[in-house]
Amino acid sequence: MGAMLSIEEARAAVLAEVRPLGAEEVAVGDALGRVLASDVVAAADVPGFANSAMDGFALRSGPAARRLTIVGESRAGAPADRALGDGEAIRISTGAMLPEGADAVLQIELVTESDGAIDTHDEVQPGRNIRRPGEDITRGTTLMGAGTVLGPAELGVAINAGRARVQVARRPRAEVLATGDELVDPGAPLGPGQIHDSNAPMLAALARQAGADVSARRVRDEREETIAAVGEALDAADLLILSGGVSVGPHDHVKPALEANHVDQVFWRVALRPGKPTWFGVRRSDDTLVLGLPGNPVSAYVTFVLFARPAIAALQGATATTRRRTAHTGVAIARHPDRDECVRVRIDEQGAATPTGPQGSHILSSLLGADGLAVIPRGDTDLPAGSTVDVYG
Repeated sequence: MGAMLSIEEARAAVLAEVRPLGAEEVAVGDALGRVLASDVVAAADVPGFANSAMDGFALRSGPAARRLTIVGESRAGAPADRALGDGEAIRISTGAMLPEGADAVLQIELVTESDGAIDTHDEVQPGRNIRRPGEDITRGTTLMGAGTVLGPAELGVAINAGRARVQVARRPRAEVLATGDELVDPGAPLGPGQIHDSNAPMLAALARQAGADVSARRVRDEREETIAAVGEALDAADLLILSGGVSVGPHDHVKPALEANHVDQVFWRVALRPGKPTWFGVRRSDDTLVLGLPGNPVSAYVTFVLFARPAIAALQGATATTRRRTAHTGVAIARHPDRDECVRVRIDEQGAATPTGPQGSHILSSLLGADGLAVIPRGDTDLPAGSTVDVYG
């Protein structure tokens, strides 16, 4: 059967099979969460003109205690209609264009206004309270590279850079299939041995959150039905995510269904708790990725975070495919002798990671309030408090 892969080996094997998707152009206002497919280069200087950083008066630099005649006003979007001369001041708003002839702005708190003039109460050096052209962005500068995930700040910068539309990667199409005769709709009455299907909605939500367009359905533990459902999902997907049925019992039909649909196995089984029976393969005819996740809900969640989320990011060409940080253990944590374990943890302000409670693969409530999954390396003794661990979130 061969040695089980480590978490890092399994993730590397998944990412090695990813073929990034094509690009499409979208309005910048619709690009939140999308991944850039081409660089964003500044089309012009930002700001494009010298403007005021304060509400006050545009004037010429000079000593304090000057009396200057007010000869106009410059407002945002409505510049002054004349140049500034000696002994003059022009009222100016924050962001308004600096009038010709002015080289500084004195804030309104440092002047006294009376009879159409101001008295200045501070010495003014050239450039005071002025934002220079290109101070934020210089024309021709590459501001964001392909592979950047666009958040609110990135959208604002793209607009400032002169972009109304951006090239982004196409959203991956993810199909979620949950298998099991015991599964029924959320909220439906439960018969003997039945459980509500939490995996399909949970995995669909995780995939959607990761940036995929998602469809989810259930399939019974019946061989021909499973073969047909897998075939339909493969034809619609860039990534097929299966929940349950990847083990070797008489009612586990997923692996035969994948074989019948010409999906090649890349690996099965990872040295991981929970999540040991994770399966990964590829349909070579169209590079469709397939992840078979365990049916226990926490196992499905953990293996999605470790393997499916990076795959969805990589399909979009994202430069960062994993969300990982480090923390230190707040308490000693028991270890498995043969497998690394993903422990659901809360992380306090000092960076100490503490388990959320019981860690069984069936205890979905252990994810409530969790700040991430701490990887506890395998070992024969407890991992001491204060040990550094990787945390995936």
